[in-house]
Amino acid sequence: MIPSYLIKKQRWLLLFFLALIVITAVIGMGMGFASLSYNRLLPTIFGQGTMKESFVLFSIRLPRITITLLSGMALAASGAILQGITRNDLADPGIIGINSGAGVAIAVFFLFFPIEASSFVYMLPAVAFIGAFITAGLIYVFSYNKKTGLAPVRLVLVGVGFSIALSGAMIVLISSADRTKVDFIAKWLAGNIWGDDWPYVLAILPWLVILIPFTLYKAHQLNLLNLNESAAVGVGVSIEKERFMLLLTAVALAAAAVSVAGGIAFIGLMAPHIAKALIGPRHQLFIPIAVLLGGWLLLLADTIGRHLVDPAGIPAGIMNSLIGGPYFIYLLLRKS
Repeated sequence: MIPSYLIKKQRWLLLFFLALIVITAVIGMGMGFASLSYNRLLPTIFGQGTMKESFVLFSIRLPRITITLLSGMALAASGAILQGITRNDLADPGIIGINSGAGVAIAVFFLFFPIEASSFVYMLPAVAFIGAFITAGLIYVFSYNKKTGLAPVRLVLVGVGFSIALSGAMIVLISSADRTKVDFIAKWLAGNIWGDDWPYVLAILPWLVILIPFTLYKAHQLNLLNLNESAAVGVGVSIEKERFMLLLTAVALAAAAVSVAGGIAFIGLMAPHIAKALIGPRHQLFIPIAVLLGGWLLLLADTIGRHLVDPAGIPAGIMNSLIGGPYFIYLLLRKS
């Protein structure tokens, strides 16, 4: 039974982060090389803008903002699941190699499989999922001990090793590739939000619409798995089955996000941690907050990065790493 004051606190926090998202999105809509003054935003949204204003808002700014927001939400949910099933606060799809696995799959697909551009967009999340799932499976196998079960610290170390190895594989893949394709993969690796058109929104949206509600549905199982295996078995939880289903969910969410947003790390680490600090460790309470927080963090990073350095800006992945790297070191030192 969740105390009523916590439910009330959660609602206030959800409203607070929704407000932050709206404020950041509005700031992002009015910023850029093509001028769109803030007093013209509402008229343009309601169809009273000029052709130029409508093009800038609906074809350039809003798709990117939406993609960034959805990707951050997916990565935050994925990180919350991974931390729950591994009982490791350092677990994150970017740190433990899942994002790198998705990236290698996308690079192979992009370089060696001829496909029409119209189909390419919608196949990206599925291709990324295959690469991420294979990587996650190997990491899980190498981290599992028959006597003690899944070793949380070992999982992070194995994941970091896989991430480094896959980054090396990516360099080998692009070393002899065409220049234009190398540029695309380099942008992907840097975490540049490259999927900035409405088809990319339609490619990622179904994954979130299905998997985030499923994650919330499984919140109670995550609470039990986060305690210890004997407690979970004692209340009738099928540990391996639940872990496998939740791992699939985490991998799918991360793959969908990075397939259109690039190699973004640390969102899945920071958002769940901050949410837990605000509302406590119950998954049904902190996951909705973490989802909104993850979307806002990535949106904020992209909004700042795009306008910090002219003309190309700084990729959101690099902006995130500037904050997330020290945060990861702080958590690592605290755990040791």
